[in-house]
Amino acid sequence: MEKSSRIIGVCEWIWRAITANVCWIVFTALGLGVFGFFPATVALFTIVRRWLRKDTDLAVWKTFKQVYFKEWKRSNGIGLVFYGIGLFLFIDIRITEGFLTGVLGSFISLILYLLVIVLLMAAGYFFAIYVHYEYSNKEYIKQSFLITLTSLPFSLLIGIGLMVIGYLINRYPGLIPFISAVAPAYWMMRICLSRFTQLERVHVG
Repeated sequence: MEKSSRIIGVCEWIWRAITANVCWIVFTALGLGVFGFFPATVALFTIVRRWLRKDTDLAVWKTFKQVYFKEWKRSNGIGLVFYGIGLFLFIDIRITEGFLTGVLGSFISLILYLLVIVLLMAAGYFFAIYVHYEYSNKEYIKQSFLITLTSLPFSLLIGIGLMVIGYLINRYPGLIPFISAVAPAYWMMRICLSRFTQLERVHVG
């Protein structure tokens, strides 16, 4: 009986993960990718955060849809800032690689690629911060970059986890519909919650 209960529990978690992942794919596509990515990822992180806080009985599809449409405008507004910074860095990289050579060109390219990494990490932290705290739009962006620059050990853990997940997906492409979004979100939210707890303790102390 106990073994059967465990099997049922595992199957339920697999189904939840698949449902959340499919929701993310569908709703990202609904926003034509660019305008679907931020609200869909906010919805996914919202669900994952609630799972990590032991709220496992929520209706995944219903919750995802509600959060997606509720946060569509605001999350896309903030998303445009990240897209804009990314476009700026992309243009700078193309100009640098096209017109600068030698040591100077290599040095500037290195700096720009490091800034791209910081931008990607800040975007990742943004989703965790957005679903965990209540800030102004400006403060969300500020805190995303601030935590990125002051949380190197946590960022390394996130990076390692994402590389493992990426390796598994690359080796077994059949996993894409099942874990391509929910697994990275779960891992990142788990690490971020630990970091948030640490920061809150320091602030209180």
